[in-house]
Amino acid sequence: MNSASATEHRKAGASRRMPARGPAHPVSAAPSLSPHIGGLVVVALTLGVGFNVALSAQDASSTFVPVTDEILENPPASEWLMFRRTHDSWGYSPLDQIDRENVHQLGLAWAREVEVGTSEITPLAYDGVLYIPSFEDTIEAVDSTTGDFIWRYTREQPEGLYAQVGFNAKNNRNIAIYDRLILNNSDDNHAFALDAETGELVWETQILDWKVNPATHSSGPIVADGRVVSGRSCRPWGGPESCIMIALDALTGEELWRTRTMPAPGEPGDETWGDVPFEQRRHVGTWMVPSYDPELDLIYFGTAVTSPAPKFMLGGTDLTHLYNNSTLALEPETGEIRWYFQHLNDHWDLDYPFERILVDLPVSPDPEAVRWIREGLEPGETRKVMTGIPGKTGFVYTLDRETGEFLWARPTVPQNVVVDIDETTGRAVENTEIIFTELDQEMLVCPSWTGGKDWEAGSYSPLTRTMYFPLRNMCGRMFVTGDVNSPRAQAFQQQVAIYNLAVDHIQAPGEEYLGTVYAISAVTGETKWLFETEAWTYSVVATGGGLVFGGDASGSFRAFDHETGEVLWEVNLGAPAMGYPISYAVDGRQYVAISTGPGSLRSTPEGAARARGGNLYVFALPERR
Repeated sequence: MNSASATEHRKAGASRRMPARGPAHPVSAAPSLSPHIGGLVVVALTLGVGFNVALSAQDASSTFVPVTDEILENPPASEWLMFRRTHDSWGYSPLDQIDRENVHQLGLAWAREVEVGTSEITPLAYDGVLYIPSFEDTIEAVDSTTGDFIWRYTREQPEGLYAQVGFNAKNNRNIAIYDRLILNNSDDNHAFALDAETGELVWETQILDWKVNPATHSSGPIVADGRVVSGRSCRPWGGPESCIMIALDALTGEELWRTRTMPAPGEPGDETWGDVPFEQRRHVGTWMVPSYDPELDLIYFGTAVTSPAPKFMLGGTDLTHLYNNSTLALEPETGEIRWYFQHLNDHWDLDYPFERILVDLPVSPDPEAVRWIREGLEPGETRKVMTGIPGKTGFVYTLDRETGEFLWARPTVPQNVVVDIDETTGRAVENTEIIFTELDQEMLVCPSWTGGKDWEAGSYSPLTRTMYFPLRNMCGRMFVTGDVNSPRAQAFQQQVAIYNLAVDHIQAPGEEYLGTVYAISAVTGETKWLFETEAWTYSVVATGGGLVFGGDASGSFRAFDHETGEVLWEVNLGAPAMGYPISYAVDGRQYVAISTGPGSLRSTPEGAARARGGNLYVFALPERR
C-alpha cells in the first residue's frame, strides 16, 4: 500500500480489502533490451514481486461482476466503460430512450460538486456506479442514479512534483476499468489500480522517476487484451527516455513493454534528426488516449510536437524529426511500431495526439468537398479506415488503418499551415511563408496552438455515418524567441518556454463566430451541417436517439438533431460545460452526464465574468408514475 494515499468510504465497515499482495514496483536491476522493434528499442522490465492470485477470488458476499475483455469489446448499451465508450473511439451511446421527440422534457436528475480545479473529465458508468476522475489524482465512486457517495481515493503528491511534471498533470481526463479494478496513471509518474468496490489500492508500478525523466499524465489508459496501455506528454528536461508508450499487465501491474516516440542513433528514423544528439531529442508526447482494433490487433497513438517547436532550432527545417505529429500503429503484445504516418512537420505546437475513429465503411470522398483524394482510389470500396480530426490544424484525415495508406484529407476551420498534400503519399506540404527560420520572427498562424481542434473529443454515429466535431476559428500571432522573459515576448498574451514561442490568440479574421460544431460525412467528407456560436465548443457525444449532446464555454449544454443540427434542447449550467459528456442507463432509465469546470478566459467574449466552479450534472426524462 502507498502510505501517502487515502481512501474514504461511505460508512464505517464498508471497506473490504483485496487478498494481500504487495505493491508492484520494477526491480532496480538493469533492464534487459529486446531486439530493435519497429525502429525503436523496446525495454522489458521484470518485476521483483509477482501476483498469481486471481482477482476474481473475492469473498462470497460480493455481487460485483468482473469486467472482461469481451465486455470491453462489446459493452452493454447501458454502460460507459472507457474514454470514448468503445475501443474504436466513436464516442457513441446506442441508448435511445431519450430521442428527438422527447428530449425537450429532459430535466436534472441530480448534481454534485467535483474537486476544485476539475475540468476535462470522463466518468465511467458500470453496474449502477459512476467512477469519476478528478483533480490531482482523486477518484470518486458514486451511485449513478442519485449521486450518493460510495468512496473516494486521493493520492498525496511529493513536494516539488508539479514544477517538474507540469501543472497540466493535475488534470485527469479518463480512467479505465478491468476485472475488479479501476486503473489510472498518477501525477507522480506511476500507474496504479484500485479495488472498484472499495477504492483500496491494489497495486502500483513506477513508470518513470519524476525527478529524472518527468512526464505529464493528463490522460489515463485503456485496456487492450488485458494490458493497461497509455501514453504521456514528456517534459523536455526528461530527455527522450521520458517520451514513451507503455503496457502493463492489468491484473498485476507488471511492465510488459515500453516504446519510445523518437529513434536513437542507429535505429530507423535516426536520419530524420540529422546531427541532433539523442539526448536533445525531446518532447514528442502521446498525451491523449489511444484507440484499439482487436481484430487487426493494433493500438493507434497520435503524437505531438518537439521541443523547441521551430525546427531551425533543432537541426534544420528540412528534417522531419520522426515521429512528431504522426499516427503510430503498435502491436499490443510487443509495442512494435507496425506502421506510421506523419501528418505534419510541426513548427508551431499544432499537435496530432487526438482520438482516432476506427470504422469500416465505403470510401467515397466527394471531390466537391474533399480537396485531396488518393490518386487511383476506387470510390465505394469498403475499407477498414481510421478517420477523424487527429490534430490541431482541423484537417480530416482518412487512412487505411491496416496499412497506414493515405485515402483522403480536407480542411475545416481557417488554416494557412498546409498548402498541399501529396495525393500518393499523403505527405503534407507546409507553408514556407510561415515557417520560422530565425529568432525574433513574428508570423500569423492559423489555427493557433489552441486549435482548430484540441483535447475536446468528437463522435461518430453509425446511424448517419457522420462525425461530429467541436472546432474553433482561432489564429495566433506567434513570435519565436530565445528568451520568453524578454520584454518583447512578455508583450504577448502567452509564452511557452519549452516551445520557444509566444502568442497572441485571436479570432480568425473574417469569421463571425469563435466556436463551431461540424457534422462531416465519414463516407464522402462533405459537411452535412454546421453550428456556430460565440463561445468555444467542447466535447460531444452521439446517441441512438438521434441526438448529439455538447457544451460550450458560456455554460450552454445542448442537444442537437443529428441529421440537421437543429438545437432541440438547451440549458445553461453557469460555468463552462467542458467535460466529456456520456450517456448510460440503470434499470431501464437513460441518463446523460456532463461536468463543468474553470474554462479559459479566451474561450468566450465575456469569459472573465463566467462562474468557474466544477460540478457534475446528470439529466434524465421524468420518471413514469
